[in-house]
Amino acid sequence: MSTPRDLQTLYEQGKNITKLLREEQGLQHNTDDIIEIAYDLQTGSYIDDMENAAMERYKKDYTSEIAKTILSLCKPTSILEAGVGEATTLSGVLENIEAEVSSYGFDLSWSRVAYAKRWLQSKSISNSTLCTGNLFHIPFADNSIDLVYTSHSIEPNGGNERPILQELFRVTRKFLILLEPNYELANDEARRRMDFHGYCKNLKAIAESLGYDILKHNLFPFTANPLNPTAITIIKKDDGTMSPSYVLACPKFKTPLEEIGDMLFSPEALVVYPIVGGIPCLRIENGIFASKYKEIVSAG
Repeated sequence: MSTPRDLQTLYEQGKNITKLLREEQGLQHNTDDIIEIAYDLQTGSYIDDMENAAMERYKKDYTSEIAKTILSLCKPTSILEAGVGEATTLSGVLENIEAEVSSYGFDLSWSRVAYAKRWLQSKSISNSTLCTGNLFHIPFADNSIDLVYTSHSIEPNGGNERPILQELFRVTRKFLILLEPNYELANDEARRRMDFHGYCKNLKAIAESLGYDILKHNLFPFTANPLNPTAITIIKKDDGTMSPSYVLACPKFKTPLEEIGDMLFSPEALVVYPIVGGIPCLRIENGIFASKYKEIVSAG
């Protein structure tokens, strides 16, 4: 079994890390650990790509179209990019919305979130809250975000589409926008590539089976790779529900967190979630069970 240092070397040699780890573990689909390692090792590559003129133009068109779509649906006061990566999409969306909006993002990888934080600062975007998090246990309260969107973050989670859609739908209050590869509308060559990488499938059909109100489902006009065609799926949620008084939440119980001693404490789970480099680490496995934490820290 390859060590993390081995994997870093192999990545630098151009090896496909997700494929290698699936083969080592005898798996057909990617796991959280595989996705985290593969994407964490890629940290910096998305920001580096922005130095390429063609990629920069594509990203401007892509994010402008996302922002236009959002504004055609509502004027959100809050936006969440689930699977924010290095925030190269989030920054463009926010710049195109040109309105005061609270923005949020989370990612499996701490390194990518750290790079995202620096990228947003370089763009003078200061109203964003970033944390680590998991698509299966999103650390946000029910109905806490006006509009939630993904940009190829469900992509590597083939076989787990249903629970991810349920979590995303739980968090949004008004609309959920999915910008993900579309297997069903792709050609045979693209499908073979998606199968090879273990990408997601059948998002529209799964959303329909969950009873969601699908407003739109078709190919998106901008795609970085023709062999990985992006589709847009817009899901509407009844917005009659009031927003909760808190946004970040315990990933296990979805209950409020208390900031105590530069950490986030979940009274429900009796768990402390660390804040590392200014980034709340809110994956369930990040938590430290500490039933006496509040008592001890509050006592000084």
